[in-house]
Order: sequence, then structure tokens, then C-alpha cells
Amino acid sequence: MKNILIFGAGRSSNTLIRYLADNANEFNWKIIVVDIQINGNENSQRISYSVLNVKDEFERDSEVKNADLVISMLPARFHKFVARSCVKFSKNLLTASYETADLKAFETEVNKKGLFFLNECGLDPGLDHMSAMKIIDAIKNAGHKLQCFESFTGGLVAPDYDNNPWNYKFTWNPRNVVLAGQDGPAKFIQNGKYKYIPYNRLFRRTEMIEIENYGLFEGYANRDSLNYIEKYNLQGIPTIYRGTLRRPGFCRAWNVFVQLGATDDSYYLEDIENMTYREFINSFLYFHPTDSVDLKLYRAMHIDQDSDIIYKLNWLGIFDDTKIGLKRATPAQVLEHILKQKWQLQPDDKDMIVMWHKFIYLDTSLNRKVKLTSSLAVIGENSQHTAMSKTVGLPLAIAAKLVLNGNINLKGMYIPTHKNIYEPVLNELKQNGIVFSEKVEDNSSEYC
Repeated sequence: MKNILIFGAGRSSNTLIRYLADNANEFNWKIIVVDIQINGNENSQRISYSVLNVKDEFERDSEVKNADLVISMLPARFHKFVARSCVKFSKNLLTASYETADLKAFETEVNKKGLFFLNECGLDPGLDHMSAMKIIDAIKNAGHKLQCFESFTGGLVAPDYDNNPWNYKFTWNPRNVVLAGQDGPAKFIQNGKYKYIPYNRLFRRTEMIEIENYGLFEGYANRDSLNYIEKYNLQGIPTIYRGTLRRPGFCRAWNVFVQLGATDDSYYLEDIENMTYREFINSFLYFHPTDSVDLKLYRAMHIDQDSDIIYKLNWLGIFDDTKIGLKRATPAQVLEHILKQKWQLQPDDKDMIVMWHKFIYLDTSLNRKVKLTSSLAVIGENSQHTAMSKTVGLPLAIAAKLVLNGNINLKGMYIPTHKNIYEPVLNELKQNGIVFSEKVEDNSSEYC
């Protein structure tokens, strides 16, 4: 019997645990799930749940040393504790999170001990890497020259359950949604020129994208696209750009909160316990003896009276005299609290993951430009087994099976850009309904 140790029992773990449980009898696995708070949804004799604080070194070590494979679904800041124990007891580790400096710090020891650490094997990062590299490698192997690569991903509400003016509901960590874009300026290359978008301009620099059968979306730049030049081996590419997808109109309305200062997480507000939503918004606005809070906001943000932004803001209730009810909070935490009242998935709601890649390459044999687009849409089952959980957890679960069965036998620290990883994972994802649709346009005249 092989023991699979999973740190983290949050919503993104649901599909991962279910897949491993479904395969546990066939491959003789025992699955141990640990977290600071346990809400186990899968019932099986092959699964055990227990409470564990990942910072408790003794408890953590006692679980890791008995594992054959360790998976961390905890927030990224906790992976370093798991990694420390994995290196100590020579255990392979898989995560769905970005490969941070904290994790890279273990690379020398991972290599020395011949371990396999796989990061970024979920959804953005993860599924985006694998689907993109499959096409990039195919283009290169055919001898063509890639001139443009753009990639966008979004977690949204499914069209049939899209019933609010923001066309959005929380499908992942609400805090990360509120703080999106604050980790430095967006960086990318466009037509050979380096471009930078500071946070205060991020949500006004958008690109419109149409995905067949799912309509129109807008994308804003996501983090540092320049990192992917090396990760994807795209040195010298004229255009590389990665972004996040929302429905049209979301970014312009969200920018109001950014400009207001309501997404700031760097300080705590005074007397927050007695403050209302309306007073929270007013605390960022100029004083006027007679103007209403609504009017002051519209004037300060230059919002026209017939703008759909007004409807979006009013629908959220930000001008209501509702008590916030928090004892201590930053502006970002207050905004998150307000949004949670309106953007939560209801029990029968379904979410949607959309992903879209664009490649423009020079067909060297025919000396003409070709545009290739690859798109994916996944609809969730309900508010528990979501599309987000499926696209984060399933790639990681498949990779875990491949490692345990010896079908992936790489050593070192990886993300899933290696053919030996992405090819078998993508093949099995197809069997689970995660299928990309590709479209090719020859003689493309599109400017990239």
C-alpha cells in the first residue's frame, strides 16, 4: 500500500481527493488529508481526515515521514513548511501553486537527494502551461518561427447562472480577487517593445476577446509575463502577454475601487467596528456639507449619470447604512466582506473556467503567417464540485498517479512544461471532458 498525504482540504481539493479516492482500490492507495480545519466531503475506507497545523513541525514530520507522496493544496505561503519536511525525509512533493522563491530555495537539496518537486500543476498556473507548451513544441518541431503568444484565463460564473450586473461570482479565494494586480506592475513584450502597466492603470488597459460559443470577454494583464520567456523557452519572441479574463464592463467598474483606495491592504482603518458601508466609501472622499456620498463618488471618479457603473455599484449596496461588523480590518478586507454578501456561489450555482491562447507564427516552408487559437471552457457541477476545483485538482491528481506508478520518473524541481509531464496529463484530461478547441487561420494579417 502507498500512502498519499494531502495538506489542505479546501474547496479546490474536492476533485483531487475524489479522483484519488476513485482510483485508490485499483492501485492500493491510502489517502491521508490534513488541515487546520477539516470538512471532508469524500467518504471512503481509503481516506482518513485529521486536524493538523502545518506550522507544527513535530506533527508535520510525523505525517510526512510515513508518506509515499506528498501533495500540498495549502495557500502558497505554507508550502515552505511542507517542503522542509519533504526534503528532510526524502519525499516527492506536488503543488498547484506558483513556484515561489521560498520553494526554489530547496532546489539544491531536491537535486542532491534525487527528489521530484512539481509545482504549478493546477490551473493558471498549470493547465495553461501544459496546453501552451504542447502547441509551442509542435510549432518549433515543425521548424516554424513563433512571433506572438498571448494567454488568458478566467474563473467566472457559468452563463446560465450569471444573474448579477457584474457577471461575476467568487469561484476561488475572495482575498486574491480583491488584491489582484497588486504584486508589482504588469510586464510584457509587445511587438519587440517592453511594456509596463502600473496597478493604478491595470484595469483600464484591457483587450477584448471572443471565445466561440461563450461570447465576449475582456482581459487585463496578469503579473510578469516576462518570466515565461525562459519557462517556455521563447527567447527572442516579439510578443508575449498573459492575462486574466472577465466579462465586458467588469474592469471599468472595478477600477473605481482601485482609484478610491478600497483595495489597499497596507493599513488598518480606525473605528471600523462602528462604520457602515456608506461611511466606509465616504472615508475616501472629500468633505462636502451637502453633497451625498453617491454624488461625491461619481464626481470624484468622473462617472457619467447614465453609466452602467452606477448600477453595478448600487447593486453591491456600497451606499447602504449596513454595519460592517468587523473589529479590525484593512480597506481591502472591508471590501472583501461587502463583496462576499453578493458574489457567493449559491448551492445550485455552477461556475465556469475559460482559457484562451493565441499563437501567430511564420510558416517557414510557405513563408506566410499563421494564426492559431486554442480555447477551453469547463462548467462546474455545483458550488462544491466546481470547474475551478476540477481544473486545479484534476491535473495534479493525474500527475500524482503518474508519479506513483512510475510513469513520470524525472528528478529535480519542475513545472509541467516538460513533454513527459504535459503529454500524459493532457491525454487523460481529455477523457475527463477537459478538451481544447483549436482553430487555424492561414495567411493571417493580424497585427500582434
